[in-house]
Amino acid sequence: MSTSHDPEQHAIQRSHGHGLFAGYSDTYTPLGAYAGLVGIFIGAFAVVTFVAKRHAAAIPDRISEGDIALLGVATHKLTRLITKDWVTSPLRAPFTTYRESTGGGEVREDARGRGMRRALGDLFTCAWCSGPWVAGGLAAGWMFWPKFTRIVSGALVAVTLSDFLHHAYEKAKRWSSS
Repeated sequence: MSTSHDPEQHAIQRSHGHGLFAGYSDTYTPLGAYAGLVGIFIGAFAVVTFVAKRHAAAIPDRISEGDIALLGVATHKLTRLITKDWVTSPLRAPFTTYRESTGGGEVREDARGRGMRRALGDLFTCAWCSGPWVAGGLAAGWMFWPKFTRIVSGALVAVTLSDFLHHAYEKAKRWSSS
């Protein structure tokens, strides 16, 4: 390895990782920050589970298929709101760069920065990445505030159905005018 003090060479070495993560990618990937986020997720889930276990009533014996469907659709919608919605863009702005409107009230943004800022940008712009976090939050809500969580989940499902109807309506309008 070169001991050059060339800033460009130093940036290239940093972008390729060092130590445990060296050689993973030719492009900058904040693996250390990702590992930190995974640790936070696992730690938070463990704490919630531990607290819920101490309050036996908080953990249901089973979750019905209807409740799983409700949580699934609610997770989908809340994840889209967090990662794509115009109105929530101020929450993502410190971690992202706006690219374009994608229609239906959604935007495309790219993560920016380095380290944890970049990792959070990746998390806040990726519906698939944010899904487990949202599902975990709704599951925690289900254990401690089941009535409230059902109401919120139901509202999110209603918005999801409304979104599909909006898209179907727009498509029908285009089809009928052609």
